[in-house]
Amino acid sequence: MRVLLAEDEQILARTIRNGLHRAGLTVDVVHDGTAAIDRLQSEEYEAVVLDRDLPLLSGDEVCKYIIAHHRSVGVLMLTASAALVDRVAGLQIGADDYLVKPFEFPELVARLRALQRRSGHRAPPELRFGQLRLDPFTHQAFRGETLLSLSPKEFRILEQLLRADGGVLSAETLLQRAWDEHADPFTNSPRVVISTLRKKLGKPWPIETVPGVGYRVVRT
Repeated sequence: MRVLLAEDEQILARTIRNGLHRAGLTVDVVHDGTAAIDRLQSEEYEAVVLDRDLPLLSGDEVCKYIIAHHRSVGVLMLTASAALVDRVAGLQIGADDYLVKPFEFPELVARLRALQRRSGHRAPPELRFGQLRLDPFTHQAFRGETLLSLSPKEFRILEQLLRADGGVLSAETLLQRAWDEHADPFTNSPRVVISTLRKKLGKPWPIETVPGVGYRVVRT
């Protein structure tokens, strides 16, 4: 799951980003509303965690933009106000969910997973290809009946390959979808992660290299 975090409190933003990374999500961070819209125009996200009190352009205005131009993107709005009138106002604007600061981090993760789960056009509840099965909501992956122990990046790589349903994804595409904006575009990390992922999946390897093009899953 790829998430855009729009939060002007930089320490809080860093804490949320690190926590979401540990939960297996890919996160890009911006600190004002204008930057949020710029990023939405250039990148694809499944959800936005949106502080309501952003500088330059308010979270309300960003939410209205998302509803008008990116309806498939879920919006979880953050606010420091616990007042009912503020929660209702945020939902009336079009936010899918609302969380009051301070919050417990597992609740944020659970709400994002629920956003992903209940919107079938955003992400299927379970991805299957041959013997491989992956559930983005429970963050579990299987080969046959064997539960796989995957790192967050291995999980995200496998998720993207399964979403491609046998189509070829280049290393550049995997880098864009499974890493955050700080990834070095010249890194060989996708190749390294796929190498370790193959070992965990076991033989016959269900991930095939297409020379000069990229990678795809195959039925074994």
